Amino acid sequence: MTAELVRGQNHTLPQTRLEIRVSAGTPVVAGATLGDERGTVRGVEWIAHPGSPQLPGLEVSQQAAADHRLAVDLEALPDGVHRVTVLLALPVGVGGPTRFGAVPAPFVAVTGLDGAEIATFTLTGLDAESAVSALELYRRQDAWKVRAVGQGYAGGLAEMLADQGVAEAAGLAGSIQEAVTRSLARSVAPPPRTPGGDRVRRTTGAADHRPPTPPPAPEPPEPLTDPAATGPAQTARPHPAPGPAAAGSAGAGPINYAHPGRQHAAPPTPPPTAPPAQPGQPAQPVAGDATGWSMDERLYNQIWGMFEDLARAVAAYRSAVDFAESRMDQELDRALSDPRNRIGGAGDRAREAARAKRDELTSRAREALDRDLAQLAAESAVVEPALPAAYAGWGNPVWHAHRIPMEIPMALRIGDLHLPERTDLRIPLLVRLPLERGIWVDSGRAASEAAAPIDTDRLRRLAMETAVAHVARLLAVYPPGEFAVHVIDPAGSAAGPLAPLVDAGVLAGPPAAGPGGVASVLAHLTRRVDLVQMAVRAGAADSLPPDLDTGEQLLVVNDFPHGFDDRAVTQLRYLADEGPSVGVHLVMVADREEASAYGPVLDPLWRSLLRITPVADSHLADPWVGHAWTYEPSAIPPGSRVLEQVLAAVAAARRAAGR
Repeated sequence: MTAELVRGQNHTLPQTRLEIRVSAGTPVVAGATLGDERGTVRGVEWIAHPGSPQLPGLEVSQQAAADHRLAVDLEALPDGVHRVTVLLALPVGVGGPTRFGAVPAPFVAVTGLDGAEIATFTLTGLDAESAVSALELYRRQDAWKVRAVGQGYAGGLAEMLADQGVAEAAGLAGSIQEAVTRSLARSVAPPPRTPGGDRVRRTTGAADHRPPTPPPAPEPPEPLTDPAATGPAQTARPHPAPGPAAAGSAGAGPINYAHPGRQHAAPPTPPPTAPPAQPGQPAQPVAGDATGWSMDERLYNQIWGMFEDLARAVAAYRSAVDFAESRMDQELDRALSDPRNRIGGAGDRAREAARAKRDELTSRAREALDRDLAQLAAESAVVEPALPAAYAGWGNPVWHAHRIPMEIPMALRIGDLHLPERTDLRIPLLVRLPLERGIWVDSGRAASEAAAPIDTDRLRRLAMETAVAHVARLLAVYPPGEFAVHVIDPAGSAAGPLAPLVDAGVLAGPPAAGPGGVASVLAHLTRRVDLVQMAVRAGAADSLPPDLDTGEQLLVVNDFPHGFDDRAVTQLRYLADEGPSVGVHLVMVADREEASAYGPVLDPLWRSLLRITPVADSHLADPWVGHAWTYEPSAIPPGSRVLEQVLAAVAAARRAAGR
């Protein structure tokens, strides 16, 4: 039976191999400290955090996430450890919430390796605190217990670590936050959730691996840089809606800054459309088996649910395998520590028994994983053919019948993700529209192992072709005239990959080259951001200049930082930081190593972008357990003319609309 703890209450732990599951509703940093009998942390070697995630008997996540799983083996802790304190902190310097009083109350559960809850604790009553000691596992008379702590610290990680006796706590806290910030560049944004909760899942047993759902909590204010705060049925970031009013026509009234077609209430749960499953059999997969007002929204939520199910199913399998290996090692150590087992066949029998138990546990874990993977594969086989063009791969026939829409879709597919446990099970990587985070296509040979043997010029061409494919997708899913694309190509080196866009006449102007061209485009987009921001803040949106294009704007930058002076770099950083909130977005095609001459001045720029690669690479992390996922870019099938057909349709729709 689960013990629901309140602050200060304790509960005996029935086992020593545990998971501590955290569900916070917003990205948080999770860590743990080891304390002696007085609760003192003896040094940094007794602290597990994202920059140093593993200690004997303890492992934490390497990134900030809304959900965490911390693995604890109390028997494997270093000698002298009497206390394990679980710490939570809000990331700093990323534009998100800065106090726990502004986010849902974090929920912490201590579970067995099978997911069965032992004790839970909801951290209520927090306000200005930005770090909190959530709970502690402590030894009392050779037995381990858990105590709900909930001690918050307005001074953040530094104050909390200092309170535990850590020397140079401020420096360590800074290094932890820096490790978290670095990880943000590789993290996939958490999935949006509807006000009524997540989707309804009836298709996979992987949901059994999810952490318990925390009690209802008030929704936090929407941070501009945190897409997790907005759900599919909520209002998106304010930026001008295109149309006659946006052009400033007389008597047209103020501009509507809400995303067109977005609803404000929780969508209804879709009725089941598949026959009920037989007892003991998994339910039949159904495309659109999630909450949402439209089929597109249901599919969007379903894909995110599949992503989460796969992440958690694999996490449970890997945890079980680690447990089996650890248990075998412990049994061997105990058996071989007895001198009587070193003579005769007793030692060999002990080894065989330990290995047989390991193999049995591993086999059972693999069977459970295979069941979940088979169900997810069946669901993927149903969902993939039903996807609209914006969510579909380039090889999907839906693109050949695609018509330019009259409304912006929920999201756009920019590639696929998979894990090594089953590489053929691909999860579409969807990003919300309007784009809330820029994209960086890494053209460097040091970007991944797969990129290292590729010729530099070819890799840069592949990177630009990847960017062009994403631009074509964006143009194809926006209504005519509501999405303008600008290109900066300082040396003209991307003429080949850019040819489909130039030939189709879908760019806002010729690719800008040379210092003058770079300065002109950046000045134009910077002016647009300034004017729209001032109009929004002053409540005078109808006073925007008539010549201002209030449609979405995308800037594609090739070969950065070549051709950029200090002023241009400053403008580019400004567009990356301020542009998305008013409809100006950024795609960078650049080699991070070549920009190292600018030093840390560009670090905020890189961290604000979602990094993808033109070749397969394992660099993206999910927001639940932090697996390293292999990203596969959305490739156009060899010999296909789908890109040219799509761009021709975009150009024809613009001509028909008089744009």
